[in-house]
Amino acid sequence: MGKPKSSSTSWSSLFGLGCFSSSHAARSGDSGSGGSRNAAKVASSSRPPEPLPSPEDLDLSLSLAGSDVLAFTVEELRTATRDFSMTNFVGEGGFGPVYKGRVDERVRPGLRPQAVAVKLLDLEGSQGHKEWLAEVIFLGQMRHPHLVKLIGYCYQDQHRLLVYEFMARGSLEKHLFKKYSASLPWSARLKISIGAAKGLAFLHEAAKPVIYRDFKTSNILLDSDYTAKLSDFGLAKDGPGEDETHVSTRVMGTQGYAAPEYIMTGHLTTKSDVYSFGVVLLELLTGRKAVDKNRPPREQNLVEWARPCLNDSRRLNRVMDKGLNGQYPTRAAQKAAAIAHKCLHVSPKSRPQMSAVVEALESLLALDDGTVEPFVYTAPPENK
Repeated sequence: MGKPKSSSTSWSSLFGLGCFSSSHAARSGDSGSGGSRNAAKVASSSRPPEPLPSPEDLDLSLSLAGSDVLAFTVEELRTATRDFSMTNFVGEGGFGPVYKGRVDERVRPGLRPQAVAVKLLDLEGSQGHKEWLAEVIFLGQMRHPHLVKLIGYCYQDQHRLLVYEFMARGSLEKHLFKKYSASLPWSARLKISIGAAKGLAFLHEAAKPVIYRDFKTSNILLDSDYTAKLSDFGLAKDGPGEDETHVSTRVMGTQGYAAPEYIMTGHLTTKSDVYSFGVVLLELLTGRKAVDKNRPPREQNLVEWARPCLNDSRRLNRVMDKGLNGQYPTRAAQKAAAIAHKCLHVSPKSRPQMSAVVEALESLLALDDGTVEPFVYTAPPENK
């Protein structure tokens, strides 16, 4: 599991498209009409295909050599999803609609039976072929318990589809911000935060560090036991080279999660992901969205509203999720809030490494209301 499989693929040549959406809603569509509309796109091939990339840009057989990622046909995925039936519709995001399916002997002789999620690229959506291609190559070469597993893909005519392992509980966003958010207890929230942190730490510490760039609740998927796995790598980016301090790139991602220095300068480092993790950890603590226009003006930006309370034990209770009904270890919550505060530091160099965040969060697993030392992170010297 430890290190990604080697590849000669240049990530920088694959990434570059995307959008900076204003909210979660901006990245999703109406679940009823959206699903049937996109199912029709797959069912019909009358639409002229989009221009295809050159063979040099799309040699998946070489890029995925040695992996177990399967190449499916549209017909096989129709069979797996019962012709993209609306009864199998799971949801829709910036990439396109997602359907639950099952691959087995009916789909292709010899396939191991398993539940899958089939994601269709909406040609009119906010993401495009480059994000699709990046997702295929990235997840085809990377394996980790906290990254969603890519089972296969389909590249046929104008169709672009991705086939993943099926995550029974869907996205963290759904569980935090729906009416049944109170059913997500402290223990589950802590487990989710640790799993997501481990996924980011793996990316940052790979032989070729990867900056996720779009870390948010809707991209964290949950299995039946609340195991968290990162998904949607279309905006991921190679980390800085040995002689570089950052990657300069066009600002992409989702409002409320992007680090301030990235928004202002386009300078991207792994510490940009650390800031985004701090936002998600804050959402787990408060049960509030990163940006919520339905709240009073002073409470619409979660970080600005909650930050003054994170290092103040007397005020922390004001921002903790009321859906928890006070059922959480007070000291553990205080330390988790201190971790979030460090991750959200305005200065990137003052934010902790994700490995340090993992260690600090894991220390909370056995924590009761006894005395706990504050979370302290010392930034390394600038010449290292």
